[in-house]
Amino acid sequence: MISRKGLLYSIPFLFGAVTAAGAAAAAEAAPGPGDGGGQLSEVVVTAQRRAENLQKVPVSETVLSGSIARSVLQGGGDILALSGTVPDLYIESTTGRIFPRFYIRGLGNTDYYLGASQPVAVLQDDVILEHVALKSNPVFDVDEIEVMRGPQGSLFGRNTTAGIIKFDSAKPTDDFRGRGDLSWGTYNTVSFDAGVGGAIEPGKLMFRLSGLVQHRDNWIANTYAGVSDDGTRTPARDVMGGFDERDARLQLLAIPMDRLTVLTSVHVRDYSGSATVFHRGGLVTGSNSPVAAIDQAAYDEGANNPQAYHGWGVSVNAAYDFGAVTLTSISALETIAGYSRGDTDGGAGPWGGFPATSESEGNVKSLDQVSEELRLASKGDGAFKWQVVGLVFSNDDTTNFFQRGYFLLPTSVGYNPNNWVQVKDHNTSWAIFGQASYRITPDLTLTVGARETDDTKQTGLAKLPMLASGASTFPAAAATRVRLSSEKPSFDVSLDDQIMPNVSVYARVASGFRGPTIQGRSAVFGSAFTTANSETILSEEAGIKSELFDRTLRLNAAVFHYDVHNIQLNAYNEAGFTYLFNAKDAEAYGLETDAEWRPVRNLTITAGLSLLHTEIDDRNVYAQACSWHGATVCTVQNPVVFANGAYNAQINGNPLPNAPSYNLDLQARYDYPLASGDKLFISTDWKVQGRTLLVPYKAVEYTTDGNFEGGLKVGFDSAKGWEVAVFARNLTDQRNVIGVLDSYLAPAYNEPRIVGVAFSAKFH
Repeated sequence: MISRKGLLYSIPFLFGAVTAAGAAAAAEAAPGPGDGGGQLSEVVVTAQRRAENLQKVPVSETVLSGSIARSVLQGGGDILALSGTVPDLYIESTTGRIFPRFYIRGLGNTDYYLGASQPVAVLQDDVILEHVALKSNPVFDVDEIEVMRGPQGSLFGRNTTAGIIKFDSAKPTDDFRGRGDLSWGTYNTVSFDAGVGGAIEPGKLMFRLSGLVQHRDNWIANTYAGVSDDGTRTPARDVMGGFDERDARLQLLAIPMDRLTVLTSVHVRDYSGSATVFHRGGLVTGSNSPVAAIDQAAYDEGANNPQAYHGWGVSVNAAYDFGAVTLTSISALETIAGYSRGDTDGGAGPWGGFPATSESEGNVKSLDQVSEELRLASKGDGAFKWQVVGLVFSNDDTTNFFQRGYFLLPTSVGYNPNNWVQVKDHNTSWAIFGQASYRITPDLTLTVGARETDDTKQTGLAKLPMLASGASTFPAAAATRVRLSSEKPSFDVSLDDQIMPNVSVYARVASGFRGPTIQGRSAVFGSAFTTANSETILSEEAGIKSELFDRTLRLNAAVFHYDVHNIQLNAYNEAGFTYLFNAKDAEAYGLETDAEWRPVRNLTITAGLSLLHTEIDDRNVYAQACSWHGATVCTVQNPVVFANGAYNAQINGNPLPNAPSYNLDLQARYDYPLASGDKLFISTDWKVQGRTLLVPYKAVEYTTDGNFEGGLKVGFDSAKGWEVAVFARNLTDQRNVIGVLDSYLAPAYNEPRIVGVAFSAKFH
């Protein structure tokens, strides 16, 4: 674990070493064509909502190119596969492919409620995706992925305390071009990711049609051989783990007049698959080494964990050039509906000597997200640049939550068709924000941003929880409608200094705000809503960005510290649902480095390292710890008190959940040129994750350390624009624990090893 003192002592050494390296590189003669590795290409980003060189942006940011992203996602991977591919980015899910939860610098939200808010903002083609189901929208025909760490509220639509993940799709062009990637592998895993486009009327109207088709056969068996009260088919081979994903996107870029551009995008999604498979008893008390097989589970209920979602969206990005300024409007509508059902005790029969039968389903009946962003920005490369933005956002969703009694067969004991609730969530937000930068000297730039945000959430029960008799089980004194609202300012200030031609240093202070949150799912258990008040963050960071040795090495690094006041946290209770609460404070500090190196011609290496220390600061905050019928099933390492029939752990001083103490990622590719102009190549990527708590309290069983995964690809790259290769994802077939049901010692695992063949082609 990195200490604060060690981190602070490392800052001058880090800056001094890179600066000295820059001076040495500047003094060297540039290598000739046959001597060096060739210069790295410039990386263009839009972290400040205008196209800029990554090295000029005073933000800790990592960029994944479309080709690297497609390599990581090969073999049927979804957005979860991006976890750990850049410093301080962690992604997990305990609800399958449709409910990813994002963490940057340790900040995230472990709540699996479908209406949960997250401190990490996700944007696809400049459209904010707020609801967790929308955040699972697949990544395909992607041009670039930007990960911006720290609060980013003065430039982007929704406020964010942790950071932003920004997906930019390939856009329409005037010339006809296209690309496609097709792969087939283990478990009949098929993936086809493609895009094609060109001019309908040159210079006036262009299009881009993109698509994604993914399939995997079911490969996990249900080994339960007893009687199922809800009619689940058991025992059965190959009934879980598969999926079908079908997505399409059409973009039209119109230029009706010289100063006006209008980009219209329409996308559709159709997905079906399996919810996360947990393995009850897959961890043994006193150990975090999993013992359950990855390809089987024993479920007496839950219909073998089906899930399915479908949705569509449309956005219009219109920009008018007034000469000195540009006015941009981004209007968007996103909608999605679907369900996820599962056996929520992760097993069959009694557990710990007590009956253990449970299942549930979350069903988003309807969801509509509408947003409008209006931006006025200066043009040109003058000393003074500015932009002002207004945002209006609205999200309405209706979600049904079903519990076990609803699914039981009419002849079964305890059948209760009323065992469900309907929750309606309404979230509105408006904001005014902007940023201005001034080049004080040719090398020194000051940037200042400010924001005012109003966020209002309302949750109501449209259908109460009831017994079979029709009597309500919802507490008589509890409110069936809760409304929370908060309005707060936030800011950021940064100073960037170009200390050498290819070396700059920066310092940044920023604040952020996440609105209050309401947890409505607990109503299905006959419990009142739980709530958490808004949280705020103050973040400081300092960084250095450099291109060394005749631009064959790009080395960027940042150190940071932040305090979150009134941080929103979640914990599980014995009934299996999460409840919300606020802790007084949480603190974190760490280091992030990114490098891209071309040491010799035809070899490119990229690597990232993050070191992170997080700590909850509240002596009066407790989280329920792996309680089951008045006993604990795991080895709790925090002080514990017994109250209300459960064991509660004091979590003061604990790391934040799902905040790895370090993360290391590495990608490398070597091309071997042939006389024909073609190439043979080999590429590989690896990621290693440090000590991570999977729950808010410390427990031996629910702490991982040293999880790693790797991929390999070997192939032939034709000079004519096509490529054929063999590949492996999770090359060493690691069985990593990525989530738990803590009352049942039930782990969920990472994706299995996928080995296959791939073909790709591009033309223009």
